[in-house]
Order: sequence, then C-alpha cells, then structure tokens
Amino acid sequence: MSDIHSSPYIQNNETISRMMLAVIYALIPGTLVYIHFFGFGVLINIFIAVITAIACEVIILKIRHRPVKPFIYDGTAVLTAILLALALPTLTPWWLAALGAAFAIIIAKHLYGGMGYNPFNPAMVGYAMLLIAFPKEMTAWIPAETHGLNFSDTLNYSLFEILPAGMSYDALTMATPLDSIKTQLSLGYTLDEIHNSSATLFGNIAGYGWEWINIMFLIGGLILIFIKVISWHIPAAMLGSLAFMAMLFNFSDAGSYSSVSFHLFGGAAMLGAFFIATDPVTAAASTKGRLIYGAGIGILIYIIRTWGGYPDAIAFSVLLMNMAVPMIDYYTKPAVFGATGKS
Repeated sequence: MSDIHSSPYIQNNETISRMMLAVIYALIPGTLVYIHFFGFGVLINIFIAVITAIACEVIILKIRHRPVKPFIYDGTAVLTAILLALALPTLTPWWLAALGAAFAIIIAKHLYGGMGYNPFNPAMVGYAMLLIAFPKEMTAWIPAETHGLNFSDTLNYSLFEILPAGMSYDALTMATPLDSIKTQLSLGYTLDEIHNSSATLFGNIAGYGWEWINIMFLIGGLILIFIKVISWHIPAAMLGSLAFMAMLFNFSDAGSYSSVSFHLFGGAAMLGAFFIATDPVTAAASTKGRLIYGAGIGILIYIIRTWGGYPDAIAFSVLLMNMAVPMIDYYTKPAVFGATGKS
C-alpha cells in the first residue's frame, strides 16, 4: 500500500513561492491604507515579525537537519509573519510581535512537522496566544488619524516603550469600534446611543478607518480569486454566513444588533475571509468542504462577536474550524472516478 501524504499536495517550491508572493502583493493596498489611518506601527510590527519568523525558521530547520534555502524562499514564513503583524495593535512593544512570530513558526508550524503538516493556521495560533497571555496590550488601539504619533515616536515606543512628553499610553489608546459596541451594549446602551456618544470612532458603514481598510483587502482578495491563487468558495461562504446572521438579528432588534455592513467592514472580516481562512494547508480540501468550512467560520465569528468574550473573533473562529477540517474532509471527499458506491 502506497503512503498517503498530508496537504498541501502541490510540493513544488517554486509554485508555492509564486503563490505566497501573489498573496503578499494583494495585501499591499490594504496595508497602505492601514498605515494611513493607524500610523507607522504597522510597518514596524511587520518588520519585527518577519525578521523573527525567518530567524526561527532557519534555526529550526538547522536543528531538524533540513535544507534551509528552499523553505526560506517559499515565502510561507514571511506571509505568516505579515498576517500576524496586521492583526496586532499598531502601538505595541517590539517583543510582542517577536514573541507571536516565534510562537507561530516554532510551535504552530514546526512542532507538527513543518509546512504542509500543521493542522492550525500558524499566524492565528500566534495571535490567539498573545491575546490570551497579554490582553491589555492586545486590546488597546490608537485612534485612527488623531493619535499624533510620527514614525520616530512609534519606533521609540516599540523599542523602549517611551512616548513623547505629555502623552501617556492609557490616555492615547482606546478600544476598537467592535470592542466599544460590545462593551456598551452590555451596559444597556442602544446602538444609536453608542454611535452618537462616540461619533469619531465610527465611519459611514463601520469603524472609522476600518471600513476603508476592509474595502482594500476585499479588492486584494478579489484579485487573488481572479488570478486563481485562491478559490471563491471559502470567502463567499464565510462572508455570506456572517452577513446572514447579522441580517437575521439586526432585523429582529436593530437597536441591539449591528448591521450587516458593520460586521463585514469592521474588524478583520475581509482579511480573515480572503487571506487567513483560505490557507491551503489548514482549510478543507473539497469544494463542498470549503463551503461548509467557510460558513462555519462566519457563523462562529458572529456568535463570538455577539455573545462571546472577544470582540473580533476571526482567530478563534478559524482555529475552531481548523479542528473540524479532518471530519469535513472525511464526509465531503469526492467519489473516486469510476466508483459505484458499493463495497
């Protein structure tokens, strides 16, 4: 009996590197808008995470007596680091990005055997670990466009945790729009009251700044579908189920449940749908399986955002559905050509 190998089934490093490069290029528009609204901390986090991820990849590969060059050039470690960095608050100490990237590469990737064998999305494992271990640092964000920090100020905080005179971390940072709504709804306020009391936090359809970031990640994701780097099934199922859940509850009580547009263009919905959930190693393999997998993520996002303990929920929803992938693949695998279905 021949050996059965784990995904991904495309083992050509050149093909993988081209795919990773295409995904990184597609992230650029959203990242540039992200920098525009939230400052240079995005770039600093990316730089620290990428350097750490590459260093950890090299060290582990040498320990495992594996060739370094092919795995470094395939781009998977770089993409993992970028996705993790994009999920971090933009005003964070350097060690947070470094620790998350190291955990993602060493524990979530190589502990399971390296690329193609990890059952969980490494970037989301790193993010979830940081969120659980350092909740204060991971839930405090600077306000869009009004923070007053330049590149030097941000770098100083990242390296030395020093802010300009007259600025304090607690006074400068605040909750995200998703977190703010979740907290204030639990105190009995309606959505209209929340929006009116925090007008600068919200834009036309979602959180101020976040709506434009999500639009640009949507454009990047659609380009990936157009050039056939990813398929449409997971993003469509995830965003469709999230929209359906939001529409259902918003229709029943518009004062307590946010609109469809707020859920789709707030937080990391588009980044999650097109760049995280579509990871070919940890996602379902069959067409039907991808639809189930994506729909499950969307439903879990809404449940956790609305009634759970975390405001965004992308990471935990993806990781929970990663656990379900073996079962989904088992029950949705296509029939072998020529098989009759009889034993």
